[in-house]
Formats: sequence, C-alpha cells, structure tokens
Amino acid sequence: MVQVRSRLWLPFTQMQSFDSASRTFVAAEGTELIDARGRRIFDAVSSIWTIVHGHCHPTIVKAIAEQAASLDHATTLGATNPVAERLASRLCAIAKMDYAFFASDGASAIEAAIKMALQYWQQRGEPQRRRFVRLVDAYHGDTAGAMSLSDIAVFKSHYDAITFEALPYTSLEVLDRDDVAAVIVEPIVQAAAGMRIVDKRAYDALADRTPLTIVDEIATGFGRTGTMFAHEGLSLRPDIVCVGKGLSGGALALSATLVRAPIYEAFLGAPQERKQFFHGHSFAGNPIACAAALASLELFEMERTLERAREIAKVTRERLERLRQHASVADVRGAGAMAGVELRGEGSGRQAADALYERGHFTRAIGEVVQFVPPLSTRDAQVHAFFDALEDALA
Repeated sequence: MVQVRSRLWLPFTQMQSFDSASRTFVAAEGTELIDARGRRIFDAVSSIWTIVHGHCHPTIVKAIAEQAASLDHATTLGATNPVAERLASRLCAIAKMDYAFFASDGASAIEAAIKMALQYWQQRGEPQRRRFVRLVDAYHGDTAGAMSLSDIAVFKSHYDAITFEALPYTSLEVLDRDDVAAVIVEPIVQAAAGMRIVDKRAYDALADRTPLTIVDEIATGFGRTGTMFAHEGLSLRPDIVCVGKGLSGGALALSATLVRAPIYEAFLGAPQERKQFFHGHSFAGNPIACAAALASLELFEMERTLERAREIAKVTRERLERLRQHASVADVRGAGAMAGVELRGEGSGRQAADALYERGHFTRAIGEVVQFVPPLSTRDAQVHAFFDALEDALA
C-alpha cells in the first residue's frame, strides 16, 4: 500500500519517490525561491520558462493588486474589458500582428490555433485542408491537439487514442500537399527537446507557401533568445503566433493566439451564418492577468530587459564553451538565455539536477540535458555561480 504523503499530484513527477519535505517552496524574491528549510534557491529555469523580471516584482504586484480591487474578472464571451483591450493592442503592436485571442496556458493557445486553422479553411471553401505539419522533435503542449502536433514519444506514447497524426517537416514536398492546413514551428529553440537548436534554413522554405504558418513562441517569447520574439531573426512571416509563459511576466496564467487580419476576417459574417470562432475559455482575457502582462511589458522598457538578456546570453555562451570539453558532457547548446548541457550516462541529468539543488540552484533535467533558462533579471555573478556549481557537481 502506498503511503500518502501529500494529497497534491504533481505534473511530470514520480510521486512514489517524491519527498515534499525536501522540495517545497514557500516564498520567492527576485531570482530566488525560498524553500521550507529557509534556503534561498536560485531559480535557474525561471519556474519552467515563465518568470521574466524576477519573482514578486513590485511593479507587477502593484498592478495585480490595483486591478483586483476594481475588476477581478468579467467574461469575454460576448463582452470585453478595458484591460484586455489595452493588452491586445499592445501585443499586436509588438508582435506585428493584427488581432489577439486570449486563453490561459500555452497549450490552450495552441488548441485555439489548431481550431482556427481548420475553421479558416472550411470558411474559405477548402475543407480538405485538415492536416498539420510539424518539426521533427517538436513539442507544443500536453492537451490532445497540442500533443498531436508534438513528436517526443515519452510525452505522448500513452495517449494514442486521443491524438491525430501530424506530418513531419522533412521535405519541401509535404508543404505543397493540398490537404495541409498549417505548418507549426518552434522558432530557433526546441526547448522541450533538450534545448535543440534548429538550423535557420529550415524556416526559409515556409515563406510564400499556401498552408498557414503557426509560430509557437510560448517558450521562446518575451526576450528569451535576446529579441522580444525569436522569429524576429528568421525569414518567417507567421499567420498565427502563440504566446504564453512569460506574457504576464510569469506571475499569472495567461496566453494569447495572435493572428493576421485575413484569418480574423474569415470568421466575420451575419449571426445566422454561424461563422464565429466556436472556441473559448472561462478566464480568457482575465483583467488581473492582463494587468500583470501590461506591467511586464512596461518593465521591458523601464529596466532594459532585452539588453540584460543579451548580457546573460554572452556569459552563458562563455561558460558553455568551457564545459564543452568536460569528460562528463556529451554536448552543449543554446540560444540567447536558453541553454542545455547534455550529460553522459543514463540518469545523469536527474542526478546533476539534484546535486545542483543541494548547492542552491533549482533546475530540471530533460532526459540527460540540464537546463539553464534563468530570469532575465539575473546578474552575471549568478550565471557564473550556477555553472561553477554544475562543474563542481560533475567533478
């Protein structure tokens, strides 16, 4: 009989061996988490790529409190609110897109993009376009549609009964099929594949193709690669962009599916035509989350966040190169402030992550890849401290 230690079931965690007493966070400040033992732990993965300006940033905390006192929530199913309106305008201006559809987590933004693409082609008179193309080693989330667009077996092998087949982008011919609705790509970094870096030339052929192009910026957006969005440095002209994670600065769950005008306009018509987008979420456009996001976007300018991100990237590159020749290291890779160190030997990634925690650094391993995706408020000394601790653990 399994001894019940906690009633809380954690994601991606083997609960039989998890000891909550040794890994419980009770507070946070800046780049650090504070655990139940009172230890300050550097958040080296930004609480899974979400925290941008640091935990509990006063500007974001103030925005949340003020908004909660005036309008905590109001549905966006047939109604709107000023905060969601402002955020939609701001996001579209930054991303050079035209309309924003809000949801909660990143997978929800992907699900919206899938359904938008399908309904778009139906209303354009090409209902046969119902297939999707994805990159090799893709990952787009854990809901049914998002899993279907993913290509990492460990995340989806148990769930074949509720997923559909997506075509791998391995040749140009697949892009010319008349049954393809959209191609979805992660720009530059495939984070869940162990910070795999995609050759930029893979994106070149997507321009001027009939299928819609969906760009998944959920992990890479909001400064992680040194620009606000990773696809800015590519030849892509996306029809749909999905953002999440860092959208609110990491403080609250919020995501968005951004589209160009032709997508939006395909859904316009008289009520009896039933052309509206048949999709929505209870908390879409939540005013408190949108207020946090607006505050986060202001901080990018106030604190020159992108400049700091590029400094983090520079120091990280230097430390990765130093690790490249280490006997325990199989590979190092990264882009901007997103890095991975692949270790040799089964179980070595988990062991290294545990050793790092005891040295004051919180990260998670993806297989044997140790992640380093710090908050963009991280100082150079903290980058060095993380890699010093990793080298010490490997020794």
